[in-house]
Amino acid sequence: MNTNTRRVVVTGMGTVNPLGKRVEEFWQNIKGGVSGIGPLTKFDTTDYPAKVAGEVKDFDPSDLLDRKEIRSMADFTKFAVYAAVQAMDQAGLKEGLYDPFRSGVYLGNGIGGFEVVEENLYKLYERGPHAVAPLTIPKLISNEAAGNIAIHFNFQGPCHTTVTACASGTDAIGDAFNAIRFGLTDVAIAGGTEAAITKLSVAGFCRLQALSTKYNDTPHLASRPFDKERDGFIMGEGAGMLVLESLEHAQQRGATILGEIAGYSMTCDAYHLTAPNPNGDGAARAMREALAIAQAKLEEVDYINAHGTSTQANDSMETNAIKQVFGDHAYKLKVSSTKSMTSHLIAAAGAVEAIVCLLAIRDQFYPCTLNLTNPDEACDLDYVPNVGKEGKIRYAVSNSLGFGGHNGVLVFKAYTPE
Repeated sequence: MNTNTRRVVVTGMGTVNPLGKRVEEFWQNIKGGVSGIGPLTKFDTTDYPAKVAGEVKDFDPSDLLDRKEIRSMADFTKFAVYAAVQAMDQAGLKEGLYDPFRSGVYLGNGIGGFEVVEENLYKLYERGPHAVAPLTIPKLISNEAAGNIAIHFNFQGPCHTTVTACASGTDAIGDAFNAIRFGLTDVAIAGGTEAAITKLSVAGFCRLQALSTKYNDTPHLASRPFDKERDGFIMGEGAGMLVLESLEHAQQRGATILGEIAGYSMTCDAYHLTAPNPNGDGAARAMREALAIAQAKLEEVDYINAHGTSTQANDSMETNAIKQVFGDHAYKLKVSSTKSMTSHLIAAAGAVEAIVCLLAIRDQFYPCTLNLTNPDEACDLDYVPNVGKEGKIRYAVSNSLGFGGHNGVLVFKAYTPE
């Protein structure tokens, strides 16, 4: 086993989310400032104060997956495997081009198959235990998405599920980055998935007063990070998956390299179960450590994809953390929250935003923060309001900050062969 640190590159990407079921479709909508947020249609919201969501539309997993395979999957697993198939197809990783024993799956998820829980609880209370479906447990537990991906591609190395709330997808990619960097694996499928738009989940977030309720009649305006009128995040669903390889492995097989992961760090606020520490110290430390691993100078960072949830607590805290790390340069770089378009995909958020960072570097394009019309005085950076723009991006940073005080940060750069 090679214990020297190795460069980690991205060779494939896949996604399904409210803005598209393929990466390029999704990216064109991001570049165009399109909102994927609309009325919540999965159940009757009459008694719910929040009636808006970022739903995946017209999703048919049989486009890429076998129907028999689909029947044993909850929605979060369908999203994950669907995105993983896209990523592996783009990477061109066919059997024989990778060693199954040195290939792993690293997946972030928050709450597993919640719709399976709800459906079978109804059956249990109405008709008794014999009415509960035999596949209830294999469908609902969080690790099954990673397990299904491993089975699909015969990846027999590490198969790991990370649960760090809204930082899960970022942390899963970070775990894969470290595994490859330190020689534990050569290839990894990594990312995040979530399908949490269910009656109980939305009710729970409503009781926490975490969701937007002010814009039920104008859903496309509801997610407004860094805006003074923000009043909560928008629940979303979907998945984002990356294929990561050591640089040597990718070069040996002649792969097309889409970008490089240069740094990763995770910290914890150790402050509160649902609220971030307002001083932003934990998020700032994660950024500093990730940049140190990347060996990136502060002035070389041109873009930050912010966690930017559109909640009062997050957006001012994250702004403060960015200013702590970057000082005067914080006012020169670009920051945006693409959650203003995608909604908040919870465990999938960081993975989908990793794709945004890689494509932003590829196209030298800053995505916008939609609905930023009345900036909060506490949020005084350049958030690329309402319209994306072209510009130089050397390093891009992606922040993910989750309930429980979890902070995950990834640093990306363009691949250069030096």
